[in-house]
Amino acid sequence: MASGKIDVLAFIGTSKVANLIRSQHPKPNRLRCVLGLEAKNAGIVLKDADLSIAVRECVLGSLSYNGQRCTALKILYVHRSVADEFLKMFAAQVRELQLGMPWENAQITPLPETNKCQYLNELVNDALSKGAKVINEGGGLFNQTIFSPAVLYPVNESMKVWHEEQFGPVVPIVPFDDISAPISYIENSDFGQQVSVFGTNPDQIASLVDHLVNQVCRVNVNSQCQRGPDAFPFTGRKDSAEGTLSVSDALRAFSIRTLVATKEDAINKELLTKITYDHKSNFLSTDYIL
Repeated sequence: MASGKIDVLAFIGTSKVANLIRSQHPKPNRLRCVLGLEAKNAGIVLKDADLSIAVRECVLGSLSYNGQRCTALKILYVHRSVADEFLKMFAAQVRELQLGMPWENAQITPLPETNKCQYLNELVNDALSKGAKVINEGGGLFNQTIFSPAVLYPVNESMKVWHEEQFGPVVPIVPFDDISAPISYIENSDFGQQVSVFGTNPDQIASLVDHLVNQVCRVNVNSQCQRGPDAFPFTGRKDSAEGTLSVSDALRAFSIRTLVATKEDAINKELLTKITYDHKSNFLSTDYIL
């Protein structure tokens, strides 16, 4: 990057690292950046949701790869009328996750940062001191760099885990009575990557989709947040992205539109006609070149 020979930076990671990398370019105005950055993706479980689907997808969405994905579900909003059943089913499925080394086919494995467990422990302790409980047995225990998933409930806005992207196996769950609560959270968030909505009422789902597409760039219906850049564009609003990562958008990022223009009069018409008909220019041509 410091050589100045890089034209395009495509990067998925934190804004801190992205800014550090691109700041080394000696001519930053020449550098095009396509960045996938932080997120605090929410899952919304409505009162009419199919809980077997919602729980399965929320466990996968929040804890796959130890929850260390920008596309992970980082906070769950569950309607109070189904919260008890959801928590029971969620905790049961979390208990089935195996802790160990990757080659042992474990689902929860060592974290790559030496101080990550201490940070996650701080989030858990902060939430406990402000009224939350760890609802799964053994949740929050850790040994060196392996952290047992901690499912926190009920979480509120006074807690750090409400605001901060934990990027690890800590799952904050918030009860709500009115849909305005999760909507307000998403509207006021600094991030706008994705959201997952679980429900079966077509009128409510349609209404939520129409609203949420103005806050995030992907609304997942009855499925976890995830990415598939070969099939779907990977992007975000607010502080979650700069540009769009996809095959077609990559071609645009590496392309600069260039044109030749002239006044429309008889002399220029004859001139350009002569150039194109006699194939005098590769650029000014009517031929379609692959």
